[in-house]
Amino acid sequence: MADESNTGPVAASEAAAETKAPTAKKQRSPRRQKATEQGKDSKATATAAKAKKYSEQERSDKLKLIETEVAQSNRTLKDAIKRAGISEQTYYQWKRAAKPVEQKAATPVPAGDELADLVQLEKENQRLRNLLAERLRTENAELRKRLGLD
Repeated sequence: MADESNTGPVAASEAAAETKAPTAKKQRSPRRQKATEQGKDSKATATAAKAKKYSEQERSDKLKLIETEVAQSNRTLKDAIKRAGISEQTYYQWKRAAKPVEQKAATPVPAGDELADLVQLEKENQRLRNLLAERLRTENAELRKRLGLD
């Protein structure tokens, strides 16, 4: 007769299978269902605030209010904007839109005029430098005379 404890590889795998008891998987909580497109839209419209449209007069009034608050008190620009009840983006958009038409539509100066202006500025700069040098020379000479170095 054969030894029952040593029957080969088949018996070893059967013995291992008997020792491992099948365990049930841990139950997970169910996943949340994805909202449908219709559900998202209805939820977004219910929570989103309606955008307020300001007239040109209201915009300019708020811009002036912000400028005066910043100038008169020690408030920062951010604080003044927040107190006015608008966002920083809105403030800068309104400010850009409120610039005078002259500044927006300023035509570029032709290159020839720019060069002539540059030459004129260089001449003026040289004249002022010479004037300053002359004034410094005279003051230096006067100081030397007072100190008796000459």
